[in-house]
Amino acid sequence: MSYKDKVYVEDLAKHIDQEVELNGWVYNKRGKGKLQFILLRDGTGTAQCVVIKGNLSDEMFEEAKSLTQESSIKVKGKVVANEKAPGGYELDTSNIEIYQISKDYPITPKEHGDSFLIEHRHLWLRSSRQHAIMRVRAAIQKAIRDFFDNSGFKLMDSPMFTPNACEGTSTLFETEYFDLGKAFLSQSGQLYAEATAMSLGRVYTFGPAFRAEKSKTRKHLTEFWMVEPEMAFFDLEDNMQLAEDLTVYIVKYVLDNCQKDLETLERDITKLEKITGNFPRLSYTEAVKWLNDNDIPLIKKIDGEDVEIRPFPWGEDFGAPQEEALMEQFDQPCFIYDYPADIKAFYMKRDPENNKVVKAMDMLGPEKAGELIGGSQREDDIELLEARIKHEELDMDDFQWYLDLRKYGSVPHSGFGMGLERTVKWITGAKHIRECIPFPRMIHRIIP
Repeated sequence: MSYKDKVYVEDLAKHIDQEVELNGWVYNKRGKGKLQFILLRDGTGTAQCVVIKGNLSDEMFEEAKSLTQESSIKVKGKVVANEKAPGGYELDTSNIEIYQISKDYPITPKEHGDSFLIEHRHLWLRSSRQHAIMRVRAAIQKAIRDFFDNSGFKLMDSPMFTPNACEGTSTLFETEYFDLGKAFLSQSGQLYAEATAMSLGRVYTFGPAFRAEKSKTRKHLTEFWMVEPEMAFFDLEDNMQLAEDLTVYIVKYVLDNCQKDLETLERDITKLEKITGNFPRLSYTEAVKWLNDNDIPLIKKIDGEDVEIRPFPWGEDFGAPQEEALMEQFDQPCFIYDYPADIKAFYMKRDPENNKVVKAMDMLGPEKAGELIGGSQREDDIELLEARIKHEELDMDDFQWYLDLRKYGSVPHSGFGMGLERTVKWITGAKHIRECIPFPRMIHRIIP
């Protein structure tokens, strides 16, 4: 049999009253006497296999009774429609072939603590909830690629080793790079995307990024995936509209293609159905005014203690308390734009009419999702960019190639980054970002 002829659980509707073979793992088993029900999972779904003594040999029936959780088997039988069965179909079993009997599988139906589950992440992925989250993650990745590929963008890979910082020198993982000195794991593919955008016009990178922040929040990983489009001749307004269109597309794609997974996750899809476009927009200054009108303070650690500062000072960055308070008034993502220059990266374009702010934006998600997208119009003036590099005390030699982009045919251009795991967390309703990547890397976690 060719691999193209294999039948999977998700295909059963096409094979009613036909005999098929399914390969998979025992997710659960119940029954007594002459009747056994095996719930088989194969990665595409779960199917109930009905095992009746007399329909197969006595020896095989006894083997079926001995099956344990996560034993691997091949089941042969006729596909029967049954509304009460998982997925609406079941297998009238005529033969079982055992690949391996699983012994003492550690993740049982009983409750397990978070620490235990993350230590067994390689097995935890098999549970119905984690399985559903991974399927939604894959769907979101496909939606992202489809959106850009169908919109005239070209996928451009960026290097993982870089000679310099992009988002700040304090959050870098460094290593020795042969005889050339230090190299760093990439914080972002943006600078390289800018170079390819000057060749191809509209590009996107999609790959892992690394941040050495010592953060323990439910929204941070040290290794995460990010999609970063970069567009020549786009201003900040174009940038925000593209980010909005991408978000609407992703949510609709998941709603259209992941209904069963969202049901497994018990996700309230009425909230996702509200993501239709025309996202609200606030300038940073308007956002600060709203915070102060609603008595939302800045919370700062002073001498190890959390201190509330009122009114919220203009020029401070927003944290989770401010972002969540702002988003309580919206059921769609909201853009905050025109941030203070002093709290943003060196490459962001200053507003020609107000040098205190940069043409930057963050897209905050509803339901306490936090920042899902961050981006800006890039500085296209070489002299201003050189001044910013000096001001940040970065090594000018490391950025000579980047400055060439402003030296030879500089144009207005913009881009943003969307964190994949944060987007997965928001859309699935996952409790923690560590559930949104197959093998999470956190400050105290590198195994498995």
